[in-house]
Amino acid sequence: MNKSRNLCKIVIDPFCYEQFDKSKTHLTINIDKDDFEEKVNEFYLKNLNLLRDGYAPFCKHLFIENFTDMTPGYLPINYETQLLIKTTYEARTEKELPVLERYISLDQVSNKLKPARYLDIILYSKNQIKLENEAMGNEDLNQDIHYDYGIISVKPQNNDFELPMDPITMMRNALGKEHGGSGVNLDRTKYMESVAFWENNVLIK
Repeated sequence: MNKSRNLCKIVIDPFCYEQFDKSKTHLTINIDKDDFEEKVNEFYLKNLNLLRDGYAPFCKHLFIENFTDMTPGYLPINYETQLLIKTTYEARTEKELPVLERYISLDQVSNKLKPARYLDIILYSKNQIKLENEAMGNEDLNQDIHYDYGIISVKPQNNDFELPMDPITMMRNALGKEHGGSGVNLDRTKYMESVAFWENNVLIK
C-alpha cells in the first residue's frame, strides 16, 4: 500500500475500481487511482463545507470541476436518440441482483459528446461500507486506513448538483444489503422525481 494513503480522508472503494478499467465501462477515469484519490483528498481538505448530503445520512456528494476527459453519462431522449435505445439486465457486481436497464451505446453517440463540466464524487461513510461488505461477505480493502468516506461512484455531468438516482437503483437499494442495495427504504417523492427525470433522459454505456 502507498504509505501516503494512510493519511487519506477519502479513499476509492473497490466497488468503484471498474471505473478505472476500460474493459468494464465507457465512463473510464483516465487517471491512475492513487493520483485521482490524491486530487480528491486535496480538494476535500480545502473545501469541507462543500460536502453535500445524499439520499441517506451515510451518503455524501462532492462536486469537483472535471479534471479528466470523462463525458456525461446520459443524453436527453428525443426523436434522434430514442431510436438508439437498447435494454439489458445488468448487475454491477456478481453478487447483485440483475435489474433491467435502458441505455444508448457509446459508439453510436461518441462523436457528439464533450467533456463534462463537473464530477459528482459519490461517497459512503466507512461504517456503511463495513455494513454492506459484511452483508455481502466481502472484505474492505481499505479497512486499515482511518478514512471518513469511500468513493463508490464518479458521475461526470454538466450540473453541480445531484441528479436523481434512476428508479431501478432506488428499488434495489430498498431490497437490502444482501442483494447489493443499501437497505434504505423507498421514498415515494424521491422516486417520482427520479421517474420525471429518467423518462426524459437515457444512460450512455
